[in-house]
Amino acid sequence: MIDKRAFQGLGGADHGWLKAKHHFSFANYYEPKRMGWGSLRVWNDDEIAPRSGFPPHPHADMEIITYVRDGAITHQDSLGNQGRTEAGDVQVMSAGSGIRHAEYNLEPETTRIFQIWIEPTQRGGEPTWGAKPFPKGDRAGRFVTLASGLPDDADALPIRTDARVAGATIRAGETAEYKLAAGRHAYLVPAVGSVEVNGVRLDARDGAAISDEPVLRVRALEDAEVVLVDAA
Repeated sequence: MIDKRAFQGLGGADHGWLKAKHHFSFANYYEPKRMGWGSLRVWNDDEIAPRSGFPPHPHADMEIITYVRDGAITHQDSLGNQGRTEAGDVQVMSAGSGIRHAEYNLEPETTRIFQIWIEPTQRGGEPTWGAKPFPKGDRAGRFVTLASGLPDDADALPIRTDARVAGATIRAGETAEYKLAAGRHAYLVPAVGSVEVNGVRLDARDGAAISDEPVLRVRALEDAEVVLVDAA
């Protein structure tokens, strides 16, 4: 089953400095049929104006993954962590028992991100933050795990949940495959380009909620970059 969710039909908000589209219910956008997909709770498509960003605010009991599509995001938090994450790279924050953080676009151009929230397996615990570069050449034509709480994904950024975040860059005409175990929930979004997933077309920034598809065959209709969450 593949439920396509066209970008133009997503809820959203325009705050001037922030233009956001929400694949699931978030903030003032409420859609009872889209409260999450398995343990995946939030997938926001954010455009952040130059020299602006999210001031310090709290989180608890959530795994927050930020995939930078364009530009860069600069992180600061109450643990003293600071870091700048560039396009194609990933940062993760396990909010645990509680953390305050800020996310700023200090660049001269617009920064575009996917921010993904996944519910943790257990509540509480010490909050953590980390970031990692993922050169696009390393995931050319195949899915590479970016962040994961699964035991076999030791090289990925760790998250405290039964889920995996993966990415792939696929040239036009080529196909990348992903095996989805029974009972799992996948959500896939092309960051760039158009693809077909098991015959269903997705254009850039469209979403697809997927279940009961043992193998996902992602064929690029044009050069594409895709992000996928595999969640319980």
